[in-house]
Amino acid sequence: MEKEHLKCLIIGGGPAGYTAAVYASRSGLAPVLYEGIQPGGQLTTTTEIENYPGFENGISGQVLMDTMKAQAIRLGADVRTGTVTSADLSSRPFRITVDENREIEAETLIIATGAVAKYLGLPSEEKFRGMGVSACATCDGFFYRKKTVAVVGGGDTACEEATYLATICSKVYMIVRRDVLRASAAMQERVMNTPNIEILWNSNTLEVLGDDSGVTGARLVRKDGEEYEIAIDGFFLAIGHHPNSELFSRWVNVDSEGYIITEGKTSRTNVEGVFAAGDVQDPLYRQAVTAAASGCRAALDAEKFLIAQNLI
Repeated sequence: MEKEHLKCLIIGGGPAGYTAAVYASRSGLAPVLYEGIQPGGQLTTTTEIENYPGFENGISGQVLMDTMKAQAIRLGADVRTGTVTSADLSSRPFRITVDENREIEAETLIIATGAVAKYLGLPSEEKFRGMGVSACATCDGFFYRKKTVAVVGGGDTACEEATYLATICSKVYMIVRRDVLRASAAMQERVMNTPNIEILWNSNTLEVLGDDSGVTGARLVRKDGEEYEIAIDGFFLAIGHHPNSELFSRWVNVDSEGYIITEGKTSRTNVEGVFAAGDVQDPLYRQAVTAAASGCRAALDAEKFLIAQNLI
């Protein structure tokens, strides 16, 4: 097995990881970044981004990630294709295995592995992903101004997404599988007091309907077995996210949903020398710009740590 020793290893190739690589490179840390199974992260599945600062006319998610990656490489980051298959954070240097054939010893580790949205698992849902199916109302709601959309879910996230979309869209359906909402009383009240939100109780989605232009509707089934269709232009999932933290949760503290816990406004974890950035530690905002900002913090925190250890 090949071995190497690094000052700074970054795991994850989304906005947090690439930004960390930019700052770590400029600090002389000679970072190595492994992109994982989805180089560029979730943004590569987003056709158009209009809320990332600096792009007046918007930019595609793939182009934005390609640009960030190129910038990191130009500044000296070693960006590699590969997937981390095991990790040992019990002592420093940390031992990371990549693709079962390379062992890396790292003095600092930045975890930027992101989180994935939970989907229903329908073939039609996958078919129209990026063509009307979305898991981020804040990211994509703008494209459905004065249109009709549906939000799947009955918790706080679903209620937040629905009330946000209601300020943009002419009509918002909430598809709720039970006869009650799981959300807090305050969020339930907001939904009930929003006139253009209609809750479809005891309903599950059987199929997302559409054509070459994208989503046109959804076929639902009620608890009693009755099937019916609704006409919509957008279909939003709000049933939660899953942080990609399993490889590290034996050592770093995570919350009840698996998000890595960081200290205060820093990127520090409970393990000295291990830092977390992006959606893997952010259950609240989950935006490209906040992920990039946390990648900056992680690189600066790693630099300070290495200086304190007299390693740079």
